[in-house]
Amino acid sequence: MIPGSSDILLVVDVQVDFLARGALAVPDGDAVIAPINRLIDRFAHVVVTQDWHPPGHVSFATSHPGRAAFESVVLPYGRQVLWPEHCVRGTAGAVLAPGLRAERAELVIRKGHHRHVDSYSAFLEADRTTPTGLAGYLRERGFTRVVVCGLATDYCVGWTALDARAAGFKAVVVTDAVRGIDIEGSVARAMAAMAAAGVGFVESAAYTALP
Repeated sequence: MIPGSSDILLVVDVQVDFLARGALAVPDGDAVIAPINRLIDRFAHVVVTQDWHPPGHVSFATSHPGRAAFESVVLPYGRQVLWPEHCVRGTAGAVLAPGLRAERAELVIRKGHHRHVDSYSAFLEADRTTPTGLAGYLRERGFTRVVVCGLATDYCVGWTALDARAAGFKAVVVTDAVRGIDIEGSVARAMAAMAAAGVGFVESAAYTALP
């Protein structure tokens, strides 16, 4: 497959805190960098997202006395997994991964920057009503297919792919360019939900170089 002018590569949250030794390390997360860089070389258009939390964000376990990381609480917008503090804006853990060819990105979407609501998806925050503006950007530029890669399969990648479909875009997840956290089968559930929503799955090798 040769990416066309209506295809956009969406690189989700490939940040230091999600890599090995990071504050919220995704198992084998570093392995996505090489295939993503190959994809970046093969796509004319690239968008990157960053988790970008303020200190004391509502998703942090430390913001809920007596609670521990990976427990869940119910917040006004629904159930929220509590995470270790990660990707705090302006910190070393929030920067994009060293070696990621992010200079090719035409847009960087920062999400999770509202203190009282989390944001997994690149399209909508976790309250499911607050848009990031990405859908409008893609429509105005004439993109119709969103090819998703990055971290993590069962949260930010999965929510992004599902919201791309809900917004009317074709969506594809690159299976060798994602990794998951996998809390009690969450990767399998995410993959099933994406398949049911019409998300496609492909390996990075399927995309050939631009002519």
